[in-house]
Amino acid sequence: MTQLEAIITANKNFVRPNAFPPLPKSPQKQLALFTCMDTRLVDFLEPAMGIKRGEAKVIKNAGNTIVDPMAGAVIRSLVAGIFMLGVDEVFVIGHRDCGMAEIDSESVKRDMVRRGISPDVIDIHIPDLKQWLGIFANPVENIERVVKIIRHNPLIPKDVPIHGLLFCPDDGRLDVVVNGYTEENFAAELVK
Repeated sequence: MTQLEAIITANKNFVRPNAFPPLPKSPQKQLALFTCMDTRLVDFLEPAMGIKRGEAKVIKNAGNTIVDPMAGAVIRSLVAGIFMLGVDEVFVIGHRDCGMAEIDSESVKRDMVRRGISPDVIDIHIPDLKQWLGIFANPVENIERVVKIIRHNPLIPKDVPIHGLLFCPDDGRLDVVVNGYTEENFAAELVK
């Protein structure tokens, strides 16, 4: 059985008409999570935060990084969440033992070439593969950097707190890296 066949079979067993109440598109808790696509976070991060289906918008990418601070998909999704869906807080959530902190861009390039991607195509379209991949050395520093990028983006309202958290994929613990309520820029804007 292929992966596709297994998924379709599982879906047929899962679907139960009228078993799932309809939910609004807007998040019930008015928050957005921006986190990593790591498989260890699936069905683990949201419950560890007390968040259920329909309560938050969840944006994921490799390493919860932002490589295009103005036009990238993360900022676009946050802007849509804030202005179209009522998001009023953002949580940037990195995690311990993140694979993006350990990747060697030259090894990735070699694998791409071995799988048929032309080195010329890579060099033309991605001149700085390490930056494009969003590789970082330390998850905490990445969280701080991403929070700053979002906080200073001119498309993100200053009255939206941007929090930074570090998640442990082994035991579910969350540590606050950046408290968006006490962040200087946020506090200064609220005083005005």
